[in-house]
Parts: sequence; structure tokens; C-alpha cells
Amino acid sequence: MKATINAKGTEITVISKGDENDYISLTDIARYKSDEPKDVIKNWMRSKSTIEFLGLWEQLNNPNFKGVEFDSFRNEAGANAFTLSPQKWIDATNAIGIISKSGRGGGTFAHKDIAFEFASWVSAEFKLYIIKDYQRLKTDENSRLSLEWNVNRTISKINYRIHTDAIKENLIPLCITNAQQGITYASEAELLNVALFGKTSKDWRIENPNATGNIRDYATIQQLIVLSNLESMNAELIKQGLSQSERLLRLNKMAIEQLTSLLGNPSVKRLESGKGGNEQ
Repeated sequence: MKATINAKGTEITVISKGDENDYISLTDIARYKSDEPKDVIKNWMRSKSTIEFLGLWEQLNNPNFKGVEFDSFRNEAGANAFTLSPQKWIDATNAIGIISKSGRGGGTFAHKDIAFEFASWVSAEFKLYIIKDYQRLKTDENSRLSLEWNVNRTISKINYRIHTDAIKENLIPLCITNAQQGITYASEAELLNVALFGKTSKDWRIENPNATGNIRDYATIQQLIVLSNLESMNAELIKQGLSQSERLLRLNKMAIEQLTSLLGNPSVKRLESGKGGNEQ
């Protein structure tokens, strides 16, 4: 996801990954100093201290970094004839801290650790403005994610009671234990998981051993909307006396149709962005 921060009137593009590994446009930062941002970046990369910093960052974060090629650049850095472009650095050392994008909206981007170092070289004052607005961006992003999480959890509960009531009234005979009832509820919950996600919660845990929570905690907002609808539909199919295998086929078809319909839906996009609003 691309976002923008503003430092002293200079707009700077950020490629946000939703974590601490954002990439910030060095090209936009360089424009604060010159109308020829490529030259500014190349001049910064001529310095021995810059090469040593970039090399150390890669050694700490990139297991595929080519140390031999890095040593060659470090030995040459600082000499009058030494020049180095971002693309040459990337190609030679397999670096990941700097990326180069071509075309519209392209330019040179760097991991925020490196971008802040470059900003210090451009202007210590300018760096502070960048950091301040970057912090504002992350605060806004975290607020949006928190809102989306709450919306997702609310949607997932909308038809839950309707679904469980239908199971209780139509699938669970009288005079059985709570544990036995729980088996039936779990079986129907897995039916919905297979219809929507194509796998059971057990399959998902095997595929994601380090994940916390369950398969539904990682659902998109579109999937949770469809899940709510599937709960309501399954309740009706249960009342009609359809077998579980028959219901699975119908629910899977419904899930595919609804997910296809929801892709690109402007109302859902507003929920995802945390803006809300009513569709007229």
C-alpha cells in the first residue's frame, strides 16, 4: 500500500507494509535538496561511511547479501573516480534495503532505517520533519487497522445466534450431554469453513503453525460478510432437512458467487479504509 507523508511542504511516498518494514522514497527526499534527485542519491552513495552503513544493514537483515562484492565497493568508496548507483548496488550485492522502481510513481526507495540515514545526510532538520509525519502516518494506520478489526469481529457475530439456534432445534436430539452438543456445533462450523475457505480449521493450523488465533481471525472483511450470510443460509437449509453434503455444495457455490460480487464493491472498500459512509 502506498501512502504519503509531508515534510516541510515536500511530499514523500511511503510503501507501507503494515509493519515496521516500510520503504520510503529516497527520490522524494532528494528533491528537497536538488531538482536532480538521482545525482543527490549517487553522491550520497559515493561516501565510504554510506557504503559501510548499507553493508552493515544488509548483513543484519539479508542472509543472501553478497559480502565479497560489498568489500570491493567499500575498498573503492571515497576515491575521486568512484561512482555507484542504487541499481548497481542492488545487482552486485543482492541488496534488499534499497529498491529501484521504474515507470510512473517509480524511483529509488529504501527501508526506513536507510531512508532516515539518507535524510540526515540531506538535512538534519528535514529528517526531523520526516520522522514526525511518518509517526503520524503510522498512528493513523494503526487506528484504521483497529477499526477494521472491530468491524470484522462484529460482522462475524451477526448471524451466529440464528445459526446455532437452527442447529439446536433441528440437528441435536433431546437428552444428550453438552459435550455431545458441542460436537455437532463444531461440525457445522467446519462445514462453513470448508464452504468459504476450502479447508477446515485443523488444516489451517497445520499450514500456519506459528499463527495465533484461528482461521476466521485472518479472514478478509469480504470473507466475513459472506460468512455471516452463510450462517443465515445454512440455518434455512438445516430447517429444510438437507443433508450436510448437500448443504456444503450449495454453501460453497453461494460463497464463490458472493465473494466475486464483493470484490471491488465501494461500500466494502470504505469499511476496509475505515471511512464508513452509506451507499446510496
